[in-house]
Amino acid sequence: MIFKAVGEARPYPEHGCRTPRDWGVIAPQQVRLDHLITTQRMLDLSTLLHDDSTFYGDLFPHVVRWNGQLYLEEGVHRALRSALQRRQVMYARVLDMDGAEVADRG
Repeated sequence: MIFKAVGEARPYPEHGCRTPRDWGVIAPQQVRLDHLITTQRMLDLSTLLHDDSTFYGDLFPHVVRWNGQLYLEEGVHRALRSALQRRQVMYARVLDMDGAEVADRG
């Protein structure tokens, strides 16, 4: 199995990171694919297979840590690409809602 689980929605409250600039202040870190829970069940296959799929937007997937779990909020196609290349980890921006990082975002 590629992911820990496949979800259908975001179980955590609104975190306030909406723009690439909001996410850009979070340094990327390695995360294991098998520790991630997706927040979307469907994926557009053309997005996965397109060469320029990471040209627009953030190069790093967005992950939210909530109640000790890691939720893949954006970047499922990047994670699947990593899995297809037989990688077990990828770099992602991890917003820690379990810690004090969110308190500063108000």
